[in-house]
Amino acid sequence: MDTPSADGRVERGNQTRRLVLRHTADLASVEGLSGLTIGRLASELSLSKSGVFALFGSKEELQLATVRAARRIFLDHIAVPAMEFDDGLPRLRSLCENWLAYSRTRVFPGGCFFFAVAAEFDSRPGPVRDAIVAARIEWTDFVEATVGAAIAKGELPADPDGPQVAFELIAIMEGANGDSLLRDANDPRPYEWATRAITRILGRRGASPR
Repeated sequence: MDTPSADGRVERGNQTRRLVLRHTADLASVEGLSGLTIGRLASELSLSKSGVFALFGSKEELQLATVRAARRIFLDHIAVPAMEFDDGLPRLRSLCENWLAYSRTRVFPGGCFFFAVAAEFDSRPGPVRDAIVAARIEWTDFVEATVGAAIAKGELPADPDGPQVAFELIAIMEGANGDSLLRDANDPRPYEWATRAITRILGRRGASPR
C-alpha cells in the first residue's frame, strides 16, 4: 500500500518530469532534438544527472518523451479550442487561426516545434522519426476531416478535394512560420499574408479573418 511519503515522491517525480519536458520541448524547437543530453539538462535545470536519467533512461526515450509532450501542447493550443466550434467551416477557421497564433506568439521559442524537428529527422529512420511522422499524420488527417465536413455541408466547394485544400492550408501556415523565423520577431507580415491567403481559400463561402 502506498504511504503518504511515497505518494509525495511520485508527485515530485511527475513535477520534475513535466519541468524537464517543457524545457526540452522549448530547447528542441530552437536547437533540435539531437542537442538534448542528460548532462545538459541536469546542469541547466539544477538537477542531478542520476535523477534525470532515472526519469528517462536513455537519450532516445528523452527525445520520444519530448515529442509526446510537444504534441500535447500543440493539441491544447490548436485542436482543443477548435472543438468548441461546429464541425465544418467554423472549426476549420478556428484551426487555422489557432495555428497562426501558436506560431506567432511563440508557444515554443523556435516557432512550431514539429516544423523544426521534422526538418531534423525527415531522412533519419528510427523511433523518433516515426513519432514525428505519426504526429504529422494525426494533424493532417484532422485538417482533412474538418475540410471534408465543410465540403459535405456545402460550406466549401468539392473541387479541389479535401486533401488538396488541407495540403494548401498547412503549407501556407508553415510558410508563415518559416518566414517569420527569418525576419525580425516583431514583423507581423508573414502572418498577415498567411491570413489573406487562407481567406482566399475559405472565403469562397463568406469566411473572413478574425
